[in-house]
This record gives sequence, structure tokens and C-alpha cells, in this order.
Amino acid sequence: MSAKNPYYNPSKTHHTPDGFTNAEPHNRQEGDLKRWRKERKALRLPAPPEKGYEQFTSQWWQTADFSGSDDRLWFLGHACLLLRVAGRYILMDPALSDRASPMSFYGPKRKTPVAATVEALPPIDVVLLSHNHYDHLDRATVRKLLRRFPHVQFIVPLGMKRWLKRRGAHYVEELDWWDEHQFGELTITAVPARHWSMRTLWDRNRSLWCGWVVSHPGLQFFFSGDSGYSNQFDVIGQRLGPFDLAAIPVGAYAPRWFMSAQHMDPQQAVTVFTELRCKKAVPIHWGVFELADESLDQPLAELAEAISQSKSPEIEFKPLKIGASISKD
Repeated sequence: MSAKNPYYNPSKTHHTPDGFTNAEPHNRQEGDLKRWRKERKALRLPAPPEKGYEQFTSQWWQTADFSGSDDRLWFLGHACLLLRVAGRYILMDPALSDRASPMSFYGPKRKTPVAATVEALPPIDVVLLSHNHYDHLDRATVRKLLRRFPHVQFIVPLGMKRWLKRRGAHYVEELDWWDEHQFGELTITAVPARHWSMRTLWDRNRSLWCGWVVSHPGLQFFFSGDSGYSNQFDVIGQRLGPFDLAAIPVGAYAPRWFMSAQHMDPQQAVTVFTELRCKKAVPIHWGVFELADESLDQPLAELAEAISQSKSPEIEFKPLKIGASISKD
């Protein structure tokens, strides 16, 4: 056990005495962040969507409708998803504030409206969190969830329990990669991802990051969280697939020389669809926050092109409107 990483297990390659790491080496060099910011400013990126923000919103956003009782997945924007399976509601990476930032007045601002407020959500049984970045873990949203659903179960990667307990969460389960947690008929498994964690200047990679698999006799579902491309997707597909439904990120990839270690691009997402052995998938991590150099609508155009040029252009990997839903059938 390490003083800096109380979870440290030397037999696990993603564990370090100081925190956690990826299985793959990163290609970042000292000064890359400064170089990217300089280039971004000089090129005035990101550009607005091709037809402007207002038309983008009218085309790609709607208020969520949670009626019905069938097994269903809602895309609530960016990486926030709601899964209904066997009458249970599982909420993922809820970040429903106006900014993805520790400050209400500065940081990436929401470009499309919230598809559903916390007050409009159905009764939430489980909240899955993939990691602690502000566009995935939002303090204000968590507090609202706890006020409305004080007994909700949080299932999180190693190192995030303390933060949630301090915000008033009573039921928090921490998992390492490949650990499982049983919730009624549901088996929830933390799976590897290629990313990183940081919430302050002093806690870089002190908590883990992951994707999630939700298994039920009637549905097999995969949620990527945030991830660059990794050979772990093929492993996940072999161990836990095939998947009836999956949520795979396609945004925040430009410029690729800087973002590839942490975010996959649409072309890689198509490869991941195949490796996971998906029947249907929804692209996520687009359309809300401008976190990289591509415009809000560029991931959708690149995804359509990547699918048309793939070996299986008939695959069901199609974007949903923010606020829309899909069933496995």
C-alpha cells in the first residue's frame, strides 16, 4: 500500500504508487499544451457549426421524453446518458450545469440546452461515473441529484468515493477495472479506458477512470466514458460482448496530434464498434461543450464518412438528437 495511492496493487499494471496510469504509452511532450493553445488562438478555433449555433440546436436537440416502460437509452448530451433496463434507471456522467468548470463564470460553456433537468428525470436507481473531469462530474448536478434521490447508489472508479461522501452521498461503491457490482438483476462491471483524471492542481491521476458494462438477461450495454483508442476495446468485446447497445465517443479529437492519447476520433470509433461486437451504438461526446478544435457538427460529418468507407457501411451506429432515445430492437 502506498501513502499517495491507498489502492496500489503492484500486480496491476495500471496502478502506480502515486496513482494510476494507462496501459499504453502517451505521446505527449513537454510544452504541447502551450503549443496547442497558441495554435488554437491563432486559428480562432473552434469554428461555429456550418449552419450556425441556432440551426445546429434546432436540428440536433429536443426535450427528453421518458414515457413508456421498454428497455431504452436516452442521449442527454455530451456524455450524459440515461438507461432504462428492467424498470431500473441508470444515469451516467451527469453534467447538467451551464459550464464544464469549477467556476460558474469561466470555462467551457454549454452550447445546446439541457435536454432534461434533474427535476424532470424519472426515479434514478444508480449513477455511474467514468472519471472526475468537470464535463463528466458536475458538483451542482450531483447535489441536486442527492436532494431529489437521497438513497441513490453511486458506482465509481477507485478514488472517487471520498469526494462523493463529502457531498452527501450515502451509498458509494468503488470498483477497479474488471471488478463487478451486483444491483438486483443487474451486473455492473468497470472496464478499462484510456484517459486520465484531475480535478485540482494536486490530484492528477490520483483517481481511476473507466468505462462501464451493464449486464442483464434482457440487455447487454457498454458505456465508454472518455477514452482514446486502445486495444482494450477488443478485450472488452471478447470478454463481455456482444453488446445490444453501446455509447462510443466521437468528439474532442482535434488536433489529433494532441488529443489522440485521451479521445478517439470518429474513424477509430467505427473500429471500436466492430471490436466491441455491437449490434447498435450511439455516438456521444459531441454537440454540447467545445473542448477541442473541431466544430460541434464536425464529428457527425466525419462519422458518416468513416462508416460509408468502412467494410460494413450498413452498421447501426447513428447519431441521436440530444434528448432522443433508442431501444435495442
